[in-house]
Amino acid sequence: MAPVHKDVNPKQRQYEAMVRAWSADLYRFAFWLCRNETLAQDLVQETFLRAWKNLDSLRDAELAKPWLITILRREHARLYERKRFDTVELDDSVPEDTAWASPERSGDAAGVRDAMMKLPQKYREPLAMQVLGGMSCDEIAVATEQQPGAVMTQLFRARQRLKSLLGGRAAAEGGLS
Repeated sequence: MAPVHKDVNPKQRQYEAMVRAWSADLYRFAFWLCRNETLAQDLVQETFLRAWKNLDSLRDAELAKPWLITILRREHARLYERKRFDTVELDDSVPEDTAWASPERSGDAAGVRDAMMKLPQKYREPLAMQVLGGMSCDEIAVATEQQPGAVMTQLFRARQRLKSLLGGRAAAEGGLS
């Protein structure tokens, strides 16, 4: 007697396709937000858990990525809603242990990352969504609940400020123009 295979329901197929298609992008964006591998993995897992629970509210599969990014952003914000952090003064003269430094923490990538972190949040987040997440202006607008024109303005201003922070080298080296 041959084994009977149960057909996977359409909701589960849609969900599995979303996980395969967007896991890497979500992880990259989550890591950029929190700069912690474990926390980024947890954020992605929580994002997909919430996505599964609310999959019926996704009416257009083309909007899955901005929808997931929105969930991830909200999950990240929830981490800090009620949490009070203890602060500790760090000595700026303590050198970073270069043996443990990742490639992202050294060279030009570190300079660009540090410059991006100096941008105001309203400019930093859309720029990260576009550069790290590969999202279009329309997708960013959906994810941030703004008009596409406002997103385009924020991206333009973010790039201008980033160029001034980097002394104009971002256009030549990082392709950010």
